[in-house]
Amino acid sequence: MKLRYFSHSAFQLTTGSGKSILIDPFLDGNPTSPVKSKDISADYIILTHAHGDHIGDAFSIAKRCNSLFICVNELANYCASKGFKAHNMHIGGSHNFDFGKVKFTIAHHGSITPDNTYAGEPAGVIISIDGKTIYHTGDTGLFYDMKLIGELNSIDCMLLPIGDNFTMGIDDAVKAVEFVSPKTAIPMHYNTFPVIQADPEEFRKKAESKGIKVRVLKFGEEINL
Repeated sequence: MKLRYFSHSAFQLTTGSGKSILIDPFLDGNPTSPVKSKDISADYIILTHAHGDHIGDAFSIAKRCNSLFICVNELANYCASKGFKAHNMHIGGSHNFDFGKVKFTIAHHGSITPDNTYAGEPAGVIISIDGKTIYHTGDTGLFYDMKLIGELNSIDCMLLPIGDNFTMGIDDAVKAVEFVSPKTAIPMHYNTFPVIQADPEEFRKKAESKGIKVRVLKFGEEINL
């Protein structure tokens, strides 16, 4: 399986069988993304919440690719109301898709669409594919139940925000990886806008001093998991 980071909170997972799963595809309006939505295809689109910098270009990609949305109930209903296919889920629930298993977790944030429609609870998401488990925390503050998430799941790769202001900052993110104890942590949601400027190398050094391996991905970089 391959993981590609576009910047902000936008990622693409590509399975061994060639399935493409996008998470929070904010590309065209994202000043740090090296790719545009027209260059990306998706069989599935997972949205952690409804803010414009996370829904991003999901609708234009889904229209072109006939993608299936996977998100919490209210946001899935919103996507369906726009004419798209959607699989409704909610926090604590899991479902097996043809590419793997998806489970939503809590996240401490907000969720409203760009047109001011309430979109349910924000979420994190645990995705198990090809023997690997990825935990995308979504936009969130630090919470102690992250420790429980780490106890219940063997997380290979944790994707978590470090940009502060709207989410965890670096020090809280370090505590989050201590709670979850993933094999590798990858920082996200930083340097997109001036208010969320952060140094991923500072996060890496502080997390690695706690025994957690960190991989800082360049914007647009793809790695094998």
